[in-house]
Amino acid sequence: MTTPRTDAPPPGVRIPKRRGVELSLLVCAVLISVSGYAAVGLARSGAVPPDAVRYGAGLGLLALVAHLAVRFRAPYADPLLLPIAVLLNGLGLVLIYRLDLETPNDQAAATQLVWSTLGVALFIVVVLLLRDHRALQGYAYVSVAAALALMILPIFFPAVNGAKIWIRIGGLSFQPGEFAKILLAVFFASYLAANRNALAYTGRRIWKFQFPAGRVLGPIVAIWLLSVGVLVLERDLGTSLLFFGLFVIMLYVATGRTGWIAVGLVLASAGAFLVGSLEPHVHSRVEDWLDPFASIRAGEGPGQLAQSLFAFAAGGMLGTGLGLGHSVLIGFAVKSDFILATAGEELGLVGLTALFLLYALLVARGYRAGLSLRDPFGRLLAIGLASIVALQVFVIAGGVMGLIPLTGMAMPFLAQGGSSVVTNWVIVALLIRVSDSARAPQPDSADTGTLAPVREDTRFREGAP
Repeated sequence: MTTPRTDAPPPGVRIPKRRGVELSLLVCAVLISVSGYAAVGLARSGAVPPDAVRYGAGLGLLALVAHLAVRFRAPYADPLLLPIAVLLNGLGLVLIYRLDLETPNDQAAATQLVWSTLGVALFIVVVLLLRDHRALQGYAYVSVAAALALMILPIFFPAVNGAKIWIRIGGLSFQPGEFAKILLAVFFASYLAANRNALAYTGRRIWKFQFPAGRVLGPIVAIWLLSVGVLVLERDLGTSLLFFGLFVIMLYVATGRTGWIAVGLVLASAGAFLVGSLEPHVHSRVEDWLDPFASIRAGEGPGQLAQSLFAFAAGGMLGTGLGLGHSVLIGFAVKSDFILATAGEELGLVGLTALFLLYALLVARGYRAGLSLRDPFGRLLAIGLASIVALQVFVIAGGVMGLIPLTGMAMPFLAQGGSSVVTNWVIVALLIRVSDSARAPQPDSADTGTLAPVREDTRFREGAP
């Protein structure tokens, strides 16, 4: 059965650009962020912070410049992507500023604002310079080579908080794995677009599952071994799950074979169990997940996960209010790994649900843009980029809520982390480029300026060779 392309209108119908809708939503996003900033000041000192206007003007200027870039170069892009990113980034700055008030010797909001500015600058560069997403397909093997180099590099640097995922040079620190995930998405999309038929319809059939030929299956096994290798050498469970999960999702989308999901879950579970049993750093996180209150019973006080659960419980339905929580008791990772606990305590279940809905909407619009494209590479690229955000939110939220073992990843846009916020802005830029290609009018063969009839890509029909 062919899936209709919902974003493309019939011939001769004018497509609305919706840049005015985007601008209105950007104004709302900036106002919400500034209101949160003011609420923190009122709660902590009884007065609006003196630099609230400057903060609002800076965030508004960044949003306006990004909007002008989209209006000029990607006029048919999805109008929701940029406002969601601005709102999440703005709320992240508010939460970090609120935690800075509790840690006067560890100020992070100003640095995060600088990284956010750099992220928006790269967003503008990508939107302006990348005229067609299909140009990235020619750099597939360059992308995977660069990604592997970025993933291996932290092994030669000292571990930070038990994991070797950081590179520190002087006062500058960043996570190369954050940039590698985008490069891997480009490679996966290119490889699967070129080999989807071989993966789905060639090889040997065993029971009810079609195993592809060895020359095609080899890269899949290599990716699995690579993810386990990263986990062993860098002691980073989150990055390993993200890379392997991304490949399995894109493999399922490319082939339509649900069996790959089962195979991916089995391989990922086997690797995580093996390393979780043998690697002390990962094993300790598994033990904390299984019994987060063990340290309390032992008279050692609550650990980070227990404090996080206490914060969520204290927030209740409506939260304590911005600036009135005690999530700072979590400790050193409260601004990064556990920033969602601050949101849960001070915004409550209602605010936390709103945040998750924003992430869900961002992911859904990315999927929609991908499914509306005709070319397999663009479709897989958009779904892969949106899946990166979805996997990060699931892994991080599940970890701080005690649903799965904790990992050391950053909540997209929300948490402290320069590498994370920059790469997420690049992801949004690529999704905007893809969505512009999906919604832009296509001239007919006579080049008369009218829209050509929509023809679904039959290569993505269920069961098509």
